[in-house]
Amino acid sequence: MTTLWNIWIDRGGTFTDVVGRRPDGVIVSHKLLSENPERYDDAALQGIREIMGLDEATLLEKVPIDQIKMGTTVATNALLERSGDRTLLAITKGFGDALRIGYQNRPDLFKLHIELPELLHEAVVEVDERLSADGEIITPLEEAGVRRDLEYHFARGIRGLAIVFMHGYRYPEHEKRVADIARRIGFTQISMSHVVSPLMKLVGRGDTTVVDAYLSPILRRYVERVAARLGSGAGTGPRLMFMQSSGGLTDAGRFQGKDAILSGPAGGVVGMVKTGEAAGFNRLIGFDMGGTSTDVAHYDGTYERSFETQVAGVRMRAPMMRIHTVAAGGGSIVQFDGARFRVGPGSAGANPGPLCYRRGGPLTVTDCNVMLGKIQPEFFPHIFGLGGDQPLDYPAVADAFADLAAEIGAAVASEPTVEMVAEGFLRIAVEKMAHAIKKISVQRGHDVTAYTLNCFGGAGGQHACLVADALGMQTILIHPLAGVLSAYGIGLADVSAMRQFQVETDLDDESLAAAADRCLTVERQAQAEVAEQGIAADEVKVVRTVHLRYSGTDTALPVEWADGAAMREEFEILHRQRFGFIAPERSLVIESVSIEAIGTSEVIAEKSAVTTPVLSPATPIAYRQVYMAGAFNATPFFHCHDLTIDHPVVGPAVILDTIGTIVVEPGWQALRHQAGHILLTRHQPRAYTEAIGTTVDPVMLEVFNNLFMSIAEQMGVSLANTAYSVNIKERLDFSCALFNSHGDLVANAPHVPVHLGSMSESVRTIIRENEGRIRPGSVYMLNAPYNGAPIYPT
Repeated sequence: MTTLWNIWIDRGGTFTDVVGRRPDGVIVSHKLLSENPERYDDAALQGIREIMGLDEATLLEKVPIDQIKMGTTVATNALLERSGDRTLLAITKGFGDALRIGYQNRPDLFKLHIELPELLHEAVVEVDERLSADGEIITPLEEAGVRRDLEYHFARGIRGLAIVFMHGYRYPEHEKRVADIARRIGFTQISMSHVVSPLMKLVGRGDTTVVDAYLSPILRRYVERVAARLGSGAGTGPRLMFMQSSGGLTDAGRFQGKDAILSGPAGGVVGMVKTGEAAGFNRLIGFDMGGTSTDVAHYDGTYERSFETQVAGVRMRAPMMRIHTVAAGGGSIVQFDGARFRVGPGSAGANPGPLCYRRGGPLTVTDCNVMLGKIQPEFFPHIFGLGGDQPLDYPAVADAFADLAAEIGAAVASEPTVEMVAEGFLRIAVEKMAHAIKKISVQRGHDVTAYTLNCFGGAGGQHACLVADALGMQTILIHPLAGVLSAYGIGLADVSAMRQFQVETDLDDESLAAAADRCLTVERQAQAEVAEQGIAADEVKVVRTVHLRYSGTDTALPVEWADGAAMREEFEILHRQRFGFIAPERSLVIESVSIEAIGTSEVIAEKSAVTTPVLSPATPIAYRQVYMAGAFNATPFFHCHDLTIDHPVVGPAVILDTIGTIVVEPGWQALRHQAGHILLTRHQPRAYTEAIGTTVDPVMLEVFNNLFMSIAEQMGVSLANTAYSVNIKERLDFSCALFNSHGDLVANAPHVPVHLGSMSESVRTIIRENEGRIRPGSVYMLNAPYNGAPIYPT
């Protein structure tokens, strides 16, 4: 038995979660606000003190800690707030505006005043150089001019440099030479595109390189500050590791800006998978609801990663866990706009937080649960107020909802109760979260009803049953550490190193052989990086993934490395699942290959929490009036550790834990799993019909608005995914909308508005000309300007 602690930390937007394994092997957890300037300056370090019971006088470098593994939002916040280091972009002459222009897709099309995301780089140096796609020197590198320009910007105080040259991912000589010049001048952060993101597409590769140069210095300073406070480094103090966006751990000294964007949420995915498989489930939907947002992820036997994504207006070409985030968390602000209920996207965050936090915040989703009685202040941690020792402020919440109910009643000529208002806001929040899950499951060809919802995050248990009902799911898994599962997942994660390289050749025996030779070189580099972090060679495994696409398209799908026939078969299965068709006549292209070296970390055995049958059911600690399913119920409250494996708790009920609240809605039941998990199952069929009525309901107006918008958006995703045209795939030059049987517009997605003006006339023409012949699945093309169509098919 070790005499040292192990600490795992996830610093989120609202709360910082800390999980510790004591020297005796017992797992303990703690939660504190990420921002509380009156009490501490760094939540992660304060969390270590509190979980270990240390006073302020104790130096952290003197305490018995073996390892600290962290996920942090430092880089994410710097990207969102545009507060990274001053950065210079060096790019091939003639392409200085390439990153500003991007792919010409237009966000927020219906805004009258569009504000483009602020560029991360402060200045641009256009370098007189050019290589062809085959490596031929078209324009030699003009070193004297480069040196002059770099010295000028260095004198202005810029110390970060991103180097992005045409075809540099394949022919990096010019990038290396410019980097050497920059080092001699004194630049302290130099990011080269062929190292950061050795893939095609200048824009995505360039953005990723700039992000790395922009964020790495601020991340490095944070890591150094934490390491100094802990006494880490030079072989002394605890070992400090950080979670990467790809889902693997790396040593603090190797942690780079481009790998830090999804540092914390990636830990949640690992925790979701590890705990789900331990409970016997291998088809999982991760539902991580925190204070600021909700993260959702899909798992069906392998981790899903995205190799090209967009974060805070910046295109990234780096491996990241495929996580979809929606602005619907416990801190999401709720408001009435005069006609509809709105939830988010604004958040109260940790400071001031929801109104009930006693810091003057606005009404939020958490306040809705307080109003409905699902959260009882007496059973919730007393950590609020200036002294950090006060309960939630229920009277303030009740007064604010009373005022809001009166405002809504006056606007819609009704008399809604405060409970109806609070439940209406919750319903909208639930629909937004369910829509997010559909994007990573149904939209990608997966039947979500066959999955288990692995629910975690501080606010997840309060809404799990409602979200599952919205999706038709029947089973919910909640781990004993669900409230801090992202931190726990960081502790469960493996050390890993990922590499990618571009191939761009047809799939045949010759190209496979050439790719295999290159794989060996890249694998040795990745294995060496893992081995240098203390992992024995026999504990390192290598996974090869090939990204294939049909010739003439640019949507690549990942398959396991195998022979050509096996890879084509797997690709076609995935393509049919994702897009609904295959094209056997088309050749396949190997777009790229990714290599992951995985060093298995210590296995943390989950001890069985219950070993013998319990003859009597759990006894409620209290009964409270709770508003669920449109009515008040005398609802029993249970302590989580009182639940048994033999006697289910039938809803309505509320289960309390030190790090979370689980609301068991009517029709659901909760049962403790043998290993300590709580399993919620629907034991009564859900009623799927609802009378809407003819009066204007501001809640249902927003619900149906979101549902119809979701359908139109999914139409657009399917169109972009299946299209061959770059104009459609990258510029998103199309429109999708829903119409009723008369050809009237019901809802349109935020696509190009010029198409929408005539689309109704086009639809009416099709209905008129094909009366009596239109059937489900019918497809029509129209290219008649006099009948409403623009100059291309509608």
